[in-house]
Amino acid sequence: MYQKPQANEYPAYFSAYVHLVPDGELLELLNEQLKATVNAVNDVTERQSQFRYAPNKWTVKEVIGHMADTERIMGYRILCIARGETAPLPGFDDNLYVQNGSFNQLSMQELLENFSTVRQSTIVLLKSLDSAAWLRKGNANGFEITVRAIASIIAGHELHHRQILLERYFNSSDYPAR
Repeated sequence: MYQKPQANEYPAYFSAYVHLVPDGELLELLNEQLKATVNAVNDVTERQSQFRYAPNKWTVKEVIGHMADTERIMGYRILCIARGETAPLPGFDDNLYVQNGSFNQLSMQELLENFSTVRQSTIVLLKSLDSAAWLRKGNANGFEITVRAIASIIAGHELHHRQILLERYFNSSDYPAR
């Protein structure tokens, strides 16, 4: 059974994500999140998908692309650490990844399929882990972190960005009408 990670299992800058994750079964939450995110953005039009709530902020499409990229990287970290990797894993620059992701050239359907596939892969990987693997520690971006902390960060990261989409994008007075 999943238990929330302790503060000493991850870098402090991830605490906001970890604290967003409610108590309960993490794998169920990850499944529920996938449905909620797809439902939240499924009917976004092409015009709406290009909306930025402020200058230099990502478009709706870029947010979805970022969510998938980040989860893919975090899933790789889970795989490496769960399997006992001792080499430090690199960090990444999320703005650079979005800049080079060409997400605005993809359809919302393609972006949602990508996010869904990544999420399903994360769930399958997590289901395959034994209890010892969840507690295994590794080094990512120069910080010690556990597998269960990364799993919580994935869930919290999705919650964070879905909340931003709902509050700052879809509820903006400048958000384009259908």
